[in-house]
Amino acid sequence: MSEAILEPDLPIIDPHHHLWDLRPMLGMFPDPPHHFVANVSLSPYYTFNELHADATSGHKVIGTVFMECGAFYNAAYGEERKVLGEVEYVNGVAAQSACGLYGSIRLCDTIIGHADLTLGSRAGEVLDALVAASPRFKGIRHAAAWDADPEVLGPPFHHPAGLYRDAKFREGFAELGKRGLTFDAWLLEPQLGDLLDLARAFPDQPICLDHCGTPLGMGPYHGKLHERFDAWRGMIHEIAKCPNVHVKLGGLAMSFAGMPDHGPAAGLSSEVLAAMWRPYIETCIEAFGPARGMFESNYPVDKWGASYPVLWNAFKRLTLGASADEKRELYAGTAARFYGMEHLLG
Repeated sequence: MSEAILEPDLPIIDPHHHLWDLRPMLGMFPDPPHHFVANVSLSPYYTFNELHADATSGHKVIGTVFMECGAFYNAAYGEERKVLGEVEYVNGVAAQSACGLYGSIRLCDTIIGHADLTLGSRAGEVLDALVAASPRFKGIRHAAAWDADPEVLGPPFHHPAGLYRDAKFREGFAELGKRGLTFDAWLLEPQLGDLLDLARAFPDQPICLDHCGTPLGMGPYHGKLHERFDAWRGMIHEIAKCPNVHVKLGGLAMSFAGMPDHGPAAGLSSEVLAAMWRPYIETCIEAFGPARGMFESNYPVDKWGASYPVLWNAFKRLTLGASADEKRELYAGTAARFYGMEHLLG
């Protein structure tokens, strides 16, 4: 679907996207869930050219944050340090963008990598290696998304239940604060109590909750978004009471959320998507405020429901009544402060 770009001069820092080459995965899993196959088939590879094309497709994206996704690991570094390969690869992409040949946009200006925090205090050694690998490295994500029903997430996700409450994980988590690194959290709506407990236990650690806390409309949760909304909303407001937690406004076009419940590239207009997402986005902004909320593309995962231009048009429809200062925060300012990207704002 093609739409005219709304507010084309509004600067955007896209604080959450991936880069990958998943083509080898397509034949790895016997009988995988349909939504997994659809997502991977839609964007089996998403590297510099694809990202640049999306980020320059009409909206004024001035910079982006790469979010770890288990891609381009280098086994030559050993099991614990193979994650360095991802940061090294993305640092090269960032350098390609920063050379100026492709315009003023700064793709992957910040890199969020991964370290296995269940290593406990030994995770600090991996974090030090990641810091040394790129000056753009600012923190990690260690996802904890889990559900008892395998249809909800699909085969690539093997996080243990209750990860954020695990003592060894928390020993590793404490290493982040010693180095001034950020933490991105991805878990599902029924697990939000785990993040609340973690945030309270580490009140000085900057944490960003990804994807509005990932409300679920997949598998056994299909058709239950409405009945689970109040529980989700209550947890969002409780988490927002922790001043060390920010929230990413997006991820709702993932197949997991079921908004829309069909894809890939559902072809819905930004008006339809904005109406669908309004209760979740407005609740998050109400709870966290513009100074702790940041819109995200979550691309190419959210390609399931919307093209890049339509996705950002939907967000802009949701903030039509916001002030200019509020928009500056939600679209760039909050991300710039959280990830140390103020240099992009001039």
